[in-house]
Amino acid sequence: MADILTDTPETPDLDACQSETDRLVACAELLFFAYRDFTGEPDAVLEQYGFGRAHHRVLHFVYRNPGLRVARLLDILKITKQSLARVLKQLIDTGFIIQRTGPQDRRERQLFTTEKGSALAETLTNLQVKRLAQAFADAGEGADKATRDFLLAMISQDQRQDVERLTRCRDHAKNHASEKDMLDNDPTSVSTNKD
Repeated sequence: MADILTDTPETPDLDACQSETDRLVACAELLFFAYRDFTGEPDAVLEQYGFGRAHHRVLHFVYRNPGLRVARLLDILKITKQSLARVLKQLIDTGFIIQRTGPQDRRERQLFTTEKGSALAETLTNLQVKRLAQAFADAGEGADKATRDFLLAMISQDQRQDVERLTRCRDHAKNHASEKDMLDNDPTSVSTNKD
C-alpha cells in the first residue's frame, strides 16, 4: 500500500503502531481497501446492467438459496422493505429473478434466479472467489480458516449462528429455475413485488 501523502510504497507494519488504537485503526483501513478491491471487479460488471451492490447482494442470496422468501431476504440484508422492493422490481423486470407465491401460503413470496440471473450470479461470484483464492495463497497456510474465524467474530454474537447456517458449504448444481417451466407449471407465479 502506498503512503497517501507521499506515494511512497510502504509495507503495512502493524507492530510499528504506537498504540493499540493506532493498530486497530490501521486494520480498519485495511478492511476498507480490501473491500474496495473485493467489490471492484463485480461493480464493473454490474454497471453494464445498470445495477449496483444492492442488486449483487439480492442476486447472490437468491441464487444460493433457491425459493428464498422475501421476508427472509429482508432479515438477511437488514434493509428496508422499500429498498428491497426497488431492487427486486428491477431484477424481476429485467428477467434475472422470478417470484412466485408459496405452495402452502399464497401470501408468501419465494424468489428464484432465472438462467440469466444464475449466470450473472456465477460470474460475480467467480470474480470474488478468484481474488479470495489468491489472497489465501499469498497469506499462507491456514489463512482461510483464520479469515473465516475473524469474519465470524466481527458479526454480532446473536447473529453468528444464523450466519454460519446461511454460509454453509452446499452443492449448487441446479440453483436457478427455468422461468418458462415455473410459469407453465405454477399458475400462482407472480412477476411483481407487491405484498
